[in-house]
Amino acid sequence: MRTGTSERTTSETALRVTVGLDGTGRHAIRTGIGFFDHMLEQLARHSGIDIDVEAKGDLHIDQHHTVEDTALALGGALANALGEKAGVARYGEAHAPMDEALTRVALDLSGRPWLHWRVPFTQPRLGEMDTELFEHFAHSLAQTAGITLHVELLYGRNNHHIAESVFKGLARALGQAVALDPRKAGAIPSTKGTLAG
Repeated sequence: MRTGTSERTTSETALRVTVGLDGTGRHAIRTGIGFFDHMLEQLARHSGIDIDVEAKGDLHIDQHHTVEDTALALGGALANALGEKAGVARYGEAHAPMDEALTRVALDLSGRPWLHWRVPFTQPRLGEMDTELFEHFAHSLAQTAGITLHVELLYGRNNHHIAESVFKGLARALGQAVALDPRKAGAIPSTKGTLAG
């Protein structure tokens, strides 16, 4: 089992995140932000990656630090589990429909963090979660996991459906990218011989 753990403790948050790349999508998510928990559960379930998140943050101030630090720790745990990325598929892409909404996600475990984000929301909150934090989550995740990540909403109206479409698309693409490709025979999938950046 390829597993990774990341812990992060600051004056704003205390987090522990564990992932299992060869799992079944099992999850135990506790961030204190209900809608965020729901999205992270979608990420686990539809990627097939086991994800445990225990986060305590300064939610009496706002959700920013908790969402950001959860993404940073999740990215760190993924990077730890991937190691040198030997034998992985490396690339993943998905079109994720959710009723009237459709999102396209493409990513590369390149070691070079990048985010292209084109997902407009038309309301400021979903449940108690600020919708502007979804982009910040994606950016922070890409940074610590070393992912080149492109996320675009092709169309959609319902903000809940849009958010679910984004996370399900991310899940499917990430699950493809971290999967072991038997044709790679354990080789690092790069002509440079490294995916360290």
